[in-house]
Amino acid sequence: MGMWIGRNRKARVTYGFDDIALVPGTVTINPNEVDTSFQLGSHKIRVPILASAMDGVVDVRFAVEMGKLGGVAVLNLEGVQTRYKNPDEVLDKIVNVSKEEATHLLQRIYTEPIQEDLIAARVKEIKDAGVTCAVSSIPQRAERFGAIAQEAGADIFVVQSTVSTLRHLSSEYKTLDLAAFCKTLRIPVVIGNCVTYSVTLELMQCGMAAVLIGIGPGSACTTRGVLGLGVPQVTATVDCAAARDHHFKQTGQYVPIITDGGMSKGGDICKAFACGADAVMIGSAFARTKEAPGRGFHWGMATPHANLPRGTRIRVGVTGTLKQILFGPAELDDGSQNLVGALATCMGNVGARSVREFQETEIIIAPAIKTEGKIFQTVQGVGMGSK
Repeated sequence: MGMWIGRNRKARVTYGFDDIALVPGTVTINPNEVDTSFQLGSHKIRVPILASAMDGVVDVRFAVEMGKLGGVAVLNLEGVQTRYKNPDEVLDKIVNVSKEEATHLLQRIYTEPIQEDLIAARVKEIKDAGVTCAVSSIPQRAERFGAIAQEAGADIFVVQSTVSTLRHLSSEYKTLDLAAFCKTLRIPVVIGNCVTYSVTLELMQCGMAAVLIGIGPGSACTTRGVLGLGVPQVTATVDCAAARDHHFKQTGQYVPIITDGGMSKGGDICKAFACGADAVMIGSAFARTKEAPGRGFHWGMATPHANLPRGTRIRVGVTGTLKQILFGPAELDDGSQNLVGALATCMGNVGARSVREFQETEIIIAPAIKTEGKIFQTVQGVGMGSK
């Protein structure tokens, strides 16, 4: 398997969303009659598109609005929402600083200590609105923050790091026992991120509720440039879906995988599900909403790293409301709005009544799929030629 890249060294060929296309089915279904929901622990989530735990995407207001629309937004417990009682003042500074000073400013802003009372306060604000509350932290803070969040009423806890493995070795700090952590918390635990079959399989054996798939594909992430790490999302999703299916056959436990990052338009999201995802997590598409705290700007979770930033602040603009992004009506022609409608329509066109059926869609390698016959769109910068 793989191709020779030099003497005694082979490399696999891998694929991203632009490399493939989905083949229509022999039967088509009314999009209004397909089921796009997915199960996360005891929670049945109607909108299988999660908002990522990034400060330019999710605050309390956004999480509440997302919940009312049937989805879930993950709040970052290590961001400005828990470091500052009035995060709006800080967000104003971030969005108004020059691009040359942005990373330096972020590094200074994120040195402010996290206030544990704000963790509980933010969780309670979301729960008081009557919606599902999901929160996130890195592994080193998961035990402490997980206990606080659970006590405050959080419904889902996400443990996220640049690269997640079951066997993290360190002599400088205590590593998180993932299996013990999943057993200790009474709420579902989601762990990420990973991109390989073997790691996904090991993580699933710890008893988590879902696994996040993807290293470095996010629009504001620079991990692939800084560290050279990553696997394109199509191959990563297919490989990790195979691990999920193997785990299910061996144990009878179905652990969903959530493709995280690299998707900004409906077509990419549809391809992720067809490759095996049970849900997806996106940031930039939601950062463009009127409800997003970033005011048209978006930055990676590792952008403020003191010594090795692996993200940047980008301008994505504001194009519509959260409801428009999820359900339309679309005012743009580039596929960045009505994402749930695009998913349901694609499912109908391949003849899939559920996400599980959609995962069986025929996939072809088709690098010309986005450019074939689209010369006018490309030249004029509209539709599929939009940047």
